[in-house]
Amino acid sequence: MSLVTLKDVLQPALREGYAVGGLVCLGWEDMRAYVAAAEAINSPVILQAGPGCREHTPLPVLGKMFRHLAENASVPVVAHLDHGYTFEDCKIALDSGFTSLMFDGSRKPLNQNIDETAKIADMAHAAGISCEGEIGFVGYADGEASAGTDPEEAAKFAKEANVDAMAISVGNVHLQQDKEGGLDLDRIKAIDQVTEVPLVIHGGSGVPVEQRKLLARTSSICKFNIGTELRMAFGSALRDAVNKDDERFDRVSILKETHDPVMQAAKTVLQAFRG
Repeated sequence: MSLVTLKDVLQPALREGYAVGGLVCLGWEDMRAYVAAAEAINSPVILQAGPGCREHTPLPVLGKMFRHLAENASVPVVAHLDHGYTFEDCKIALDSGFTSLMFDGSRKPLNQNIDETAKIADMAHAAGISCEGEIGFVGYADGEASAGTDPEEAAKFAKEANVDAMAISVGNVHLQQDKEGGLDLDRIKAIDQVTEVPLVIHGGSGVPVEQRKLLARTSSICKFNIGTELRMAFGSALRDAVNKDDERFDRVSILKETHDPVMQAAKTVLQAFRG
């Protein structure tokens, strides 16, 4: 297929009752495995470059990597900036060939968040790409606490920020390693009733798989961000590869052994969103 925008993959998901995986990338090995997984089940995929990834690899390099994979893929691939905190972050991503910008103003007062997100959305739309915003704050396991999304504020944000997707805080938490929690279904329903924009769940690794399936079919949640459980799969595969032979030192031969386990983990994640 090729490189597409976030809107290109989320609008069909919204209409047809499924979700798309926003898979958090840290390097070439995982992003390549994610595209292979998507191709194996004929699913679109969103490759995401978050703050941790960007600390290690500059945005212009990531843009080329994402675009190379997308342009050679048989399925739709989105090149997505995750948690851009400034206008400059988003502008660099746009100039680097990304097809979707997520501006995170969730720590800011509502009106400031709307104004700044709308500015990013205008820039993105003028360039023919998409914009995701966030209302409410999604916290971190063993870190900052969440602030749940108020449905009335969500309605105002969706209307005035002009985003193509809206991330919400409904019991989800970043970096959660287990799936013992669950999302606030009543809050999701209340937000659904006053908005029409595709909804996004950050911290999707902590959401039980059956609930992911249910919400993909029955709500406006069209995108789940998955990072931690795939990083765990990568780490386990890398540990096994390193420990298998104490004499081996070639990084390429070691890293090759992460591909199949990460691809299988990503396939499992993506299949659940398709029902």
